[in-house]
Amino acid sequence: MKIIRTAFFGILLLNACITETPRRESDMQGMTREHNGTPVSSNTPAPLPSTGPGNFENLVDDFENKDRGIWQKPDLVISLLGNLEGKTVADIGAGTGYFTFRLVPKAKKVIGIDIDRRFILFMDSIKAKLPESYRNRFESRLAKYDDPLLAPEEADAVMIVNTYGYMEHRVQYLKTLYKGMSPGARLLVIDFKKNNLPIGPPEAYKVALREVESEMTSAGFLIERMDNKSLDYQYIIIANKPE
Repeated sequence: MKIIRTAFFGILLLNACITETPRRESDMQGMTREHNGTPVSSNTPAPLPSTGPGNFENLVDDFENKDRGIWQKPDLVISLLGNLEGKTVADIGAGTGYFTFRLVPKAKKVIGIDIDRRFILFMDSIKAKLPESYRNRFESRLAKYDDPLLAPEEADAVMIVNTYGYMEHRVQYLKTLYKGMSPGARLLVIDFKKNNLPIGPPEAYKVALREVESEMTSAGFLIERMDNKSLDYQYIIIANKPE
């Protein structure tokens, strides 16, 4: 059954990449991210959020739930990165590659970054099914919980979706990320609002929009846009590394 499901999702993601048409999927991506310790904002350990028993099939089911496209609005999200032609994009907390493989037709190179080796292997299985021209544009990267392992000035754009609240020592992480971004590079962070929402992680894993703004500024980024309206359950913040 696991092999069948993996192949099934692989086909769906491949079709999404080739046609650039988003599926209607629901996500608990932030709720299933591997977490190495407690959130910065909490003094006591919070339980690892989960929507199932925790095996990998359940994590994939969460990432690829059919309603996600309705509220995640992937086309809108990707458009916020601007023109990606000739650019290298890093998707931090890529998971199954929900955004990663939608970016592949648009960018020179896309790096799907995750700290869970299972998702790296999953993305690599999708890569093997892509046309050669797309395979050459994609790289999976197993990172550390405190370091995305980008080379100096490697990325021209970075997205962090449904993952920010699980990062420890976020300002330090952002400073490390800063070094891996080229001058003028754009950083897009999307995460769940601190409201009583029908989906999303527990409150312990949510970071207020103004707190994200403060942390990004402390790390040296220039805030370009803050948006609490465009997505139903999430806020958007866009920043740039100064040129």
